[in-house]
Amino acid sequence: MDDNRLGDFLRARRAGLRPADVGMASHGTRRVAGLRREEVSVLAGVNADYYTRLEQGRERHPSPQVVDALGRALRLDEDARAHLYRLAGVAPADRASGRSTAQVGPALRQLMDGYPNTPAFVMSRTLDILAANALADALYAPFTPADNLARMTFLDPARRHFHTDWDRAAQATVAHLREATGFDPDAPRLRELVHTLTEHSADFARLWSTHAVRGKTHDAKSFLHPDVGPLALTYQAFDVRDAPGQQLVIYHAEPGSSSAQSLHLLGAIHATRSRPEPRPHR
Repeated sequence: MDDNRLGDFLRARRAGLRPADVGMASHGTRRVAGLRREEVSVLAGVNADYYTRLEQGRERHPSPQVVDALGRALRLDEDARAHLYRLAGVAPADRASGRSTAQVGPALRQLMDGYPNTPAFVMSRTLDILAANALADALYAPFTPADNLARMTFLDPARRHFHTDWDRAAQATVAHLREATGFDPDAPRLRELVHTLTEHSADFARLWSTHAVRGKTHDAKSFLHPDVGPLALTYQAFDVRDAPGQQLVIYHAEPGSSSAQSLHLLGAIHATRSRPEPRPHR
């Protein structure tokens, strides 16, 4: 993992903004597409030399006031701002911080199984699928194995056929995974996953370098399942309070829609395939 995580994040987000984005006039020949360091320091109201030291990793402990000013200057949304606070080491303590656990409690498993008509699964910050109900297993059956959403999105052969808008899915996946670096950047699982994806996927490496950050809360998804065809679903993600780092994700189809009918059919197909073969009579 990067040694200068704070500086790398600031530099990447600065590069993604142009003077017109922040209401500034562009003067002279620009060697970079994004904002200059001096322009960010003006917007944030901090000394230009101090901001330069932040980017270069020579200053690693900005005050909460400086971090807040930088978040406003770089036009960071809520997820990216929270990530910036964590990188700077000034994030307020909360139940969602710290190391996560891979153990899914029996009560949560029972809760997921209580939703037989909609896919539900528990994932870690590194997007590992820790537990899933039957319909989630059926939904992700095209992947072998259905183990990690990032690996599935970038390395599995089924990825581009399954995700009808693969570019959007890829961008969201990387932004979700990038958020994990703010909680436990040196976690072995995170380091291993990022190394593998970077080595084997040029698309991942390119998106990872943007430092885009996004929490997984709710969104729309479009899938193409080999058994039932197109699926238009939305999802909600809920933090598991007694297991920091875990999220319960529940997919939902509009009642009465073709996607709802397809989910029902998918469940029936999966149940038929999972039914044990009857024993022959002796």
